[in-house]
Amino acid sequence: MIVVTGGAGFIGSAIVWKLNEEGIDDIVIVDNLGTSDKWKNLVGRRYVDYVHKDRFAEMINADTVPFEADGVIHMGACSSTTERDVDYLMENNFHYSCNVARWALKKNIRFIYASSAATYGDGTQGFSDDDATSRTLKPINMYGYSKQLFDLWVLRNGLESQVAGLKFFNVFGPNEYHKGDMRSVIHKSCGEIGDTGRVRLFKSHRAGYGDGEQQRDFVYVKDCVEVVRWLYHHRDVNGIFNVGTGQARSWNDLVKAVFTAMGKEPIIEYIDMPESIRNQYQYFTEAGMDKLRAAGYGEVFHSLEEAITDYVTNYLLTTDHHM
Repeated sequence: MIVVTGGAGFIGSAIVWKLNEEGIDDIVIVDNLGTSDKWKNLVGRRYVDYVHKDRFAEMINADTVPFEADGVIHMGACSSTTERDVDYLMENNFHYSCNVARWALKKNIRFIYASSAATYGDGTQGFSDDDATSRTLKPINMYGYSKQLFDLWVLRNGLESQVAGLKFFNVFGPNEYHKGDMRSVIHKSCGEIGDTGRVRLFKSHRAGYGDGEQQRDFVYVKDCVEVVRWLYHHRDVNGIFNVGTGQARSWNDLVKAVFTAMGKEPIIEYIDMPESIRNQYQYFTEAGMDKLRAAGYGEVFHSLEEAITDYVTNYLLTTDHHM
């Protein structure tokens, strides 16, 4: 039995898809569906039960979990980088993660969890996932800080040799439609191109970067879940790892690939970046991938163009956007 927390969310539901592809359906999904459209990510997926995240926490605390799990893939969290309720993030992202990890380790259950590249803050300390750097990072939003707190908890308790944490960079792909403003620019720009024929990107407000030339490490969700699958089957591989392509690409590259996938000529309009985000805007992110590669992971990641072509043509331009 595998527990996938956040299993109806973007990366979580993609993990369930990957497990189903392997013929694994002994899965318990833990999430908080509420009135959202996340339930649509579960249509067509095979799993044995759904448990509300609060009920799962009660089961853990009372030691009444009614099944024996082989693995916990903990993707559940508030992933909004603009969330302002700090107490909520402390409870939902940090304390909840500690409780699930304690339970998994006590029961000798494989524990894989989502950290985030948001822990790297403004990027001035680089993007190395070595433990020494992880201890000194200074996130610039509360979401990143909540993820950093859990990484520090893992390191402080010497658990990096027993669990696997994943610092996901800019993930995009199917099943993200419900994320509102947190959707990828690929998802947003596909709709914008369909509606207006053009895409708007932020101007650069920093010397050395042209308009739209700010760079990110964009990584396809299918590559992310392949890393999770590999780690689940390699229980001797532990630590906190970056998950990106290891190659930064510009926003211009990204939207041009969307135009190409849609069979349209690129029309890009550059607009001023809001004053409210200029001081904390990241102009460059790029995952250092040596640690994961040294651990034995050898799969090749999709190029940005390959991934966008697959995403746009096989999902965004079809009637069913789901995996």
